[in-house]
Amino acid sequence: MFDSTPKFDSGKPPEAKVPPPDIELQRFVDLRRYVKSGKIPWRKISSWKRENLCNEDIVTHEEVGYRNGVPFPLRSHRFTPRKIFQENLRERFAEEIATASVRGLREKHPDRSAAGVLNLAQKILFGISALLAIVALIKHPMTTIITANAAVTIYFLLAIAYRIVLVFTPAAPFKAKVQPLALDDDVLPTITILLPLYHDADAIVTLSQAIDRLQNPTEKKDVKLLVEEDDAATINEARRLGLDERYELITVAATGPRTKPKACNYGMHLARGDLIVIFDAEDQPEPDQLLKAATAFHYGDVQLACVQARLNYYNANENWLTRLFTLEYSLWFDWLLPALQAQGAPIPLGGTSNYFKTDTLIKIGGWDPFNVTEDADLGLRLSKLGYRVEILDSTTYEEANCRTGNWIRQRSRWMKGYLQTWLVHMRRPGDIVATTGWSGLLSIQLFTAGNVFSALINPILWAVFVAWLLTASPLISEAFPGPLLWFNIFALVFGNLFFIFLAVIAPLKRGWRHLCIFGLTAPVYWLLASVAAYKALWQIIFKPHYWEKTDHLISAVAIQKRKDALQDRIKK
Repeated sequence: MFDSTPKFDSGKPPEAKVPPPDIELQRFVDLRRYVKSGKIPWRKISSWKRENLCNEDIVTHEEVGYRNGVPFPLRSHRFTPRKIFQENLRERFAEEIATASVRGLREKHPDRSAAGVLNLAQKILFGISALLAIVALIKHPMTTIITANAAVTIYFLLAIAYRIVLVFTPAAPFKAKVQPLALDDDVLPTITILLPLYHDADAIVTLSQAIDRLQNPTEKKDVKLLVEEDDAATINEARRLGLDERYELITVAATGPRTKPKACNYGMHLARGDLIVIFDAEDQPEPDQLLKAATAFHYGDVQLACVQARLNYYNANENWLTRLFTLEYSLWFDWLLPALQAQGAPIPLGGTSNYFKTDTLIKIGGWDPFNVTEDADLGLRLSKLGYRVEILDSTTYEEANCRTGNWIRQRSRWMKGYLQTWLVHMRRPGDIVATTGWSGLLSIQLFTAGNVFSALINPILWAVFVAWLLTASPLISEAFPGPLLWFNIFALVFGNLFFIFLAVIAPLKRGWRHLCIFGLTAPVYWLLASVAAYKALWQIIFKPHYWEKTDHLISAVAIQKRKDALQDRIKK
C-alpha cells in the first residue's frame, strides 16, 4: 500500500491528511505504463480528473489548499522520490508480479511453456511410438536394431554436415558503417539491467564494478539486483556495499520454480527501460556494450527484437578445462551463431548479455520460468513469432568453469534445458515453418537438438567401434551389416576429426593462437559432455525443473579480480 502521509510542510495543523489512494484506479495491466511514465493514479478529484502520484529524483512539495479546514489539491500531482515510488509500486503489486512471473506464460500460452515436459499430443505420440518399437523388437529384433542403427548414423552425419555448412557460411557483418550513438545523444534509450543473483555474495563487488564501467548516462541505467528473499548473505552484502541505494534491490519470492528466468520476470515487470539486458554474477561486459546495443536497435527495423553479445572467458589459460571451454565458446559465438543469423535461422540465445525491446519481451510472455535454459527457448520463440535476433559486435567476459564436477552440473542443466526447448517447440512445428521455412525447422533438429543428441550418440558409436576392433563379434557384424558398418565408422571418424578441426580453428578470430593446440584434446572434453548429456536425460524424466546452481568465483583469476575490486573500493 502506498504511504498516504503528505510529503510537504503546509504550515497547517498536522491532523490535516491527504486522502489515501483509491486502489480501484490502480491496475496491474497498466504497470508498465506506471513504471515508464513515473505516474500512478492516486484518487479521483472529479468525474473527469484524477490526481496522480509521481516520482521525481528530488523531493518536491505538493501544493495543497484548504476549504473549511479540509485539504484539497491545487494541482493533480503528488511527488515522491523515484526510489520510494519504485518501492511503492513493488509493494502495491507484489502479489500480481509474483503470480505473473511464474504463471503468466503458462496460462496465456500453455503450448509455449515447459511446465509440463510433454503435452497430451506428445504423450500419445511417444506412447504409440514406444509401443510400436517394442512390438517390432519382439517380432523382428535384428531388423529393428539395424533400422535404429541406420537412423542414428544418418542423423549424426546430418548434424555434422549442418555444422560444415555453418562454418563455411559468411557471417552477417555488424552494421559497422552506421554512425554509433554517443553519450550525449538525445535518442539514447534507458536500459534496464537485470542482475539475477543467488548465493553470489562474493561476486557482487566485481559485478557492480563492471556495471558502473558501462558507458551510459546514469539516469538512463536502470539497474535491478534480483535476489531470492531467503538469500540473506547476498542481500546483506549488497546493503553493506551500498548497492541498495545506487541500484534497485528486488527480493524475489522464494517459491517454485527456483529458477533464474522467474527472477528475470520479476525485473521485467518493473523495468523502466526501453531496452532490457541480463548479466550474470561473474560477467565483465566491455564498457561500450550498452552504446553498441542502443545503436543496433536505433538503426534496426521493427522486427529486430534482440541483440546477443558474444560471450567468452577471462580465465581461459587457467587449466585444461578452461581452455577447452574457451574453444567451445569461441566456436559458438564467433562462428556458429553469426552464421545462423546470416542464414535467417532460429538463434538459441546465450544466458547473458542479450538485449531485448522491453515491450516486445512483455508482449511475448517474457522468460519461461520452468525452462532451465530459458535463453535458448526465448531465442527460438522470438524466431517462431516472426522476430529477429542479431549478434552484437561486443564481448562479455565470464569466469570459465575450472572444476570438473561444477562443469558437469552446469552442462547437464544446459542440456536438460535444450531438451525442454526442443520438446516445447516441437509441439507446433508448423509455426516454425510458417515464419522461418523448412530450413528453420531443420536447424532446430540438427543444431539446437543436435547438441544434446550428438553427445548422447557419440559414446555409443565409439563403443561399437572399439568392440568391433577388439572382438570382431559376429553379433556386431549382424547388427551393422556390410555398408552400414563402414557408414557408421565413417560417421564416427570423419565426424570427430571434423569437430577437432573446428576446435583447433575456433580461437583464430580472436587471435588466440596459443589455444589451438589444445583443440587436439577435444575428444576427452566431449566425453565429459556425454556424461552431462546422460545426466540431463535422467533429470528431464525425474527432476525436469530442478536448477543446478553453478558455483562462481572459484578460479584464481576471479578471486584476484574480487580482491582488486575491494582494494579499489577502499581507495575511493
